[in-house]
Amino acid sequence: MESLKKNKFITLAIETSCDETSVALVADGREVLSNVISSQIEVHRVFGGVVPEVASRHHLNNLSIVYEKAVREAGVSLKDVDLIGVTAGPGLVGALLIGIAAAKAFAYAAGKPLAGVHHIKGHISANYIEHRDLAPPFPALVVSGGHTHLIHVKGYNEYEILGRTRDDAAGEAFDKVARVLGLGYPGGPQIDEAAKGGNPHSVEFKRVMLEKDSLDFSFSGLKTGVLNYLNAKKQKGEEIIAADVAAAFQLAVVEVLVAKAMAAAAVTGGNKLVLAGGVAANSLLRSMLKKNCGKAGIDLYCPSPLLCTDNAAMIGCAAYYQYREGLVDDMTLDAYPQMAL
Repeated sequence: MESLKKNKFITLAIETSCDETSVALVADGREVLSNVISSQIEVHRVFGGVVPEVASRHHLNNLSIVYEKAVREAGVSLKDVDLIGVTAGPGLVGALLIGIAAAKAFAYAAGKPLAGVHHIKGHISANYIEHRDLAPPFPALVVSGGHTHLIHVKGYNEYEILGRTRDDAAGEAFDKVARVLGLGYPGGPQIDEAAKGGNPHSVEFKRVMLEKDSLDFSFSGLKTGVLNYLNAKKQKGEEIIAADVAAAFQLAVVEVLVAKAMAAAAVTGGNKLVLAGGVAANSLLRSMLKKNCGKAGIDLYCPSPLLCTDNAAMIGCAAYYQYREGLVDDMTLDAYPQMAL
């Protein structure tokens, strides 16, 4: 432990923005010593989605247990830590506050600096952990339950938003369609799995590309198109094949995501494209991006499925690069549910 501390800069990171309680220890920004995640999926499944108050209570109950496991797995203690990183937003305000309160307590007790991290910056940073050779600049497609963004990552702490959703995030649309199809929660993995047994061309749902050259997204119309299709089938008493609908819907979403991502890669130049966020685990999205990037001579970087989910290791990585540029916070750090990037 002593030699580890002597040679490594260690970040203790906390992530509680939604329904995963996670604590990680990260060395030198990219080496994960431990990354413990306590998921609340089973808790919220009965509600068909995340209930903010329930999520906050579980974070409060779980955080100390997750922290103890993380430091034990890493083989370090609080006195070995150099920096405390925590998600400051966006997210559920009550959930964020639990993590921030804990991070402040650790920072105060250890006398260490504190860095509040933007959740999207964390998702992008997951790729630095997965790919040690990756460095900015590059365009990034960030797709999750709450976000669908195309971002030009010009530096570790310099971002330009190229496009974003104007209504539903892709992951949100997945959840809503999965719910009406009776596939359960969370919707993304359920749709992905059901689609493997379906015909993606059984229904041709509209691909919404918006104005010419726009890198923004819109999935609300597609979601409504699925609902209208299902209602029409029910009114006619016709059979609904959930796998076919899931496959057709997923293909419509993924084709838009891939087209916009490739356009962003062309606009920014270079030969790299980064994928991040919970929906980055989608098998069709990964395969179609890989195919298109291969044709275009672009290197595609994707995190492993574990690092696609909300986790503290990605927050620790982002906090490390903030600290290196002097971007630290004090005890006035607050939760920002609508935090701007």
